[in-house]
Amino acid sequence: MLVTRLKNRPALALIAAALLALLLVPGGAGASSTSASIAAHPQLPIVIGHRGASGYRPEHTLASYELAIEMGADYIEPDLVSTKDHVLVARHENDITATTNVADHVEFADRKTTKVIDGVSVTGWFTEDFTLAELKTLRAKERLPDIRPANTAFDGLYQIPTFQEVIDLAKQRHVGIYPETKHPTYFRSIDLPLEEPLVQTLRANGYRGRNAPVFIQSFEVGNLQQLNRMTNIPLVQLIDATGKPYDFVVSGDQRTYADLVTPAGLAEIATYADGIGPNKSLIVPRDAQNRLLSPTTLIRDAHRAELLVHSWTFRRENTFLPEDFRQGNPASPVYLQATGDFPAELRLFYKLGIDGLFSDNPDVAVAVRHEVFGR
Repeated sequence: MLVTRLKNRPALALIAAALLALLLVPGGAGASSTSASIAAHPQLPIVIGHRGASGYRPEHTLASYELAIEMGADYIEPDLVSTKDHVLVARHENDITATTNVADHVEFADRKTTKVIDGVSVTGWFTEDFTLAELKTLRAKERLPDIRPANTAFDGLYQIPTFQEVIDLAKQRHVGIYPETKHPTYFRSIDLPLEEPLVQTLRANGYRGRNAPVFIQSFEVGNLQQLNRMTNIPLVQLIDATGKPYDFVVSGDQRTYADLVTPAGLAEIATYADGIGPNKSLIVPRDAQNRLLSPTTLIRDAHRAELLVHSWTFRRENTFLPEDFRQGNPASPVYLQATGDFPAELRLFYKLGIDGLFSDNPDVAVAVRHEVFGR
């Protein structure tokens, strides 16, 4: 039987402000009418360094995590995949073709292959075909060079970090960690399950109980339910704007992510998780012209189910922003690379009452949080 997560909400309220000493309130008589939602959840929303400070350094490198910490992030986020020798490492995908210089290593040319990952055929090099020692000979590179050409200045400088190395950094710098299990159904199918080494590593490093500065997240449901039976560390159900959890595909479950954000779906999530991590378009949708529509009731509905809301992903470049917040000359060849009115987007979501957000630019997210909530 699944352990209900609703019995520990007082502790969960403290987790939402972990690593922070002050409780903040909405500022000023001129605050938006949406401040009523903030007042209902007065604790400071957390800022999660999305893959570190990936707007400024190649993602999932110790340099990216270090910069996120220096910029004031409360948590750093390692996406976790497995090596051939079952060591957890931080990569956005097990396909490392676009994020490392593996293609330049002739000794690994024969490792290039085609696999079906979560129902999609992918050709490249994969972490599960390399030992940790072999992966350590590679170097990271910028995943979005067309959008973030300045980040390519750091290509070739940094290794792929292990989960343990990320933990060591977080503990040294006194910030939280927010690991995500990537493709857990796939990794279990090849006898490299993620759940067991994840829980074992957290326990070995003293992360125990509901007040530990850790959240574990996943787009799948089954592995979160399994983790709920293995640990009492807070869990977060990630929810995309389209599609369905891949374990639902495998099991034949007809539900989609859209079903998970209904009141009934949220009530079900609350039986095994402590929060949701929705795509931000589920909170403020966009129309076909990429313009913002009226906010949905998702934050309110999630809070009624006693779930935290940690939304993703907040980035400063025009290419990621709605038309409402883009800036510059659309005819410019670098228009989509240019920085838009990113603070305006952050203000909107803070005032709607989110409990946290994932950002590639944690410095801006922290600065706007300070502006919105005051001291």
